[in-house]
Amino acid sequence: MKNIRKFSFGRFFLLALYLFASILPLYWIMVTSLKGPKEIYTMPLRYIPSPITFASYAKLFSFSSFSLYFRNSLVISLTASLLAMMISVLSGFALSRIKRRRMKGALQLALYFTQTIPTFILMVPLFTIFSKLGFVDSKAALLVVYVSTVIAFCTIMSKGFFDRIPVSLEEAARIDGCSMFQSLFRVVLPITRPGMAAIFCFAFINIWNELFLAVMLLMSDENMTVPVALNSFISKAGISWDVMSAGIVIALLPTMVVFGFGQKYIVAGLTEGSVKG
Repeated sequence: MKNIRKFSFGRFFLLALYLFASILPLYWIMVTSLKGPKEIYTMPLRYIPSPITFASYAKLFSFSSFSLYFRNSLVISLTASLLAMMISVLSGFALSRIKRRRMKGALQLALYFTQTIPTFILMVPLFTIFSKLGFVDSKAALLVVYVSTVIAFCTIMSKGFFDRIPVSLEEAARIDGCSMFQSLFRVVLPITRPGMAAIFCFAFINIWNELFLAVMLLMSDENMTVPVALNSFISKAGISWDVMSAGIVIALLPTMVVFGFGQKYIVAGLTEGSVKG
C-alpha cells in the first residue's frame, strides 16, 4: 500500500512539475505584454506587473498592420486546414479499403517517409519551382504548400479512423441502393466526425504556427502572416519584447479557441484512430 502511495505521489509530482514548466513561459509572455518598456528590464524581476498597462497592445496595432497579418493567417490556416481535411478523408478512406496488402504497405511507407524529410530541405526546390511559375509572394502558393505538407500525416490519421469502421456498414448501405460515395458520405463520415475534427485541429495548429515556408515565399507587407510579423520584431537594434509578447498573446488566441472547442473531439478522434494491437 505504501509503495502504491509513493508511486501516486511521484507521478503527481512529475505531472505538476511538467505543468509548471509548460505554464511558466506562457505566464511570463503574458506578464511581459502587460509591462511598460522600462519595467521589462527592471532588476530584480517583477513577476506581477505594477502598474498593468496595455500600451504594448496599442503599439502593436498602431505601428504595424497586425490586424492585416492576423486576417491573412486566419484565412490561409482555415482554408488550408479544410482542404487538407477533405482531401485526407478521401485518401484515407481509399487507403483503408485497398485490398492489396503490398500496395497498401507501399503507400503507407511512402507517406511515413515524407514525415522524415525536414522542412528546410524543401525550401530551396520549392522556392525555385514557385519563382519559375511566378507564384512567389502569393498567398495561393503558400496555401498549396501548407496543404501538401500536412496532408500526408492527415491521411495516416484518417486511415486509422476508417480502419475501425466495419466494412459491413458500407455493404449494408450498398444493398439498400447506395453507391460507394453515397455510403461514404451518408454512413461512414457521420461516424468519423470526431476524427475529422482531430484532423482539422492538427492541420490548423501546424499551419498557424509555421514560419520558415512563409518567410521564404512571402515578401510584401500585405501578404505577411502572423509568424512572419513576429519574426520581423527582431532587428539588429534589438528586440521589442513588449510588442512581441503582445503579438504572441494575440497569436495564441485562435489555437486556444480551436483546441478549446475541439478538445472532446480531438480526444475521441485520437482514441478511435489509435493503432490496433
